[in-house]
Amino acid sequence: QVQLVESGGGLVQAGGSLRLSCAISGSFLSINNIGWYRQAPGKQRELVASFTTGSNTNYATSVKGRFTISRDNAKNMVYLQMNSLKPEDTAVYYCRGISGSWYIWGQGTQVTVSS
Repeated sequence: QVQLVESGGGLVQAGGSLRLSCAISGSFLSINNIGWYRQAPGKQRELVASFTTGSNTNYATSVKGRFTISRDNAKNMVYLQMNSLKPEDTAVYYCRGISGSWYIWGQGTQVTVSS
């Protein structure tokens, strides 16, 4: 069974940086389309960045040029480097992947950006 555990969230000032980590337990090769999503208070959960086919990536327009998704297959880890953070980036960030016909979600990590 695949599980995802996020870490690295916290409080940061606008303009600062954070790196989120997603640890994948189970077989990394059994999970596809892994990516990061976020949900701000009162808003729907939205895609932030994800891997699509192969090493191709997809980013939300609002984070392009500021956020970078990466992975370390040897360590079963996926990362989200977030630079030039803005108050509107404040949200709970989730790691999500697809295993077979199942969507697998992590428990989320809070990111708060102060102005």
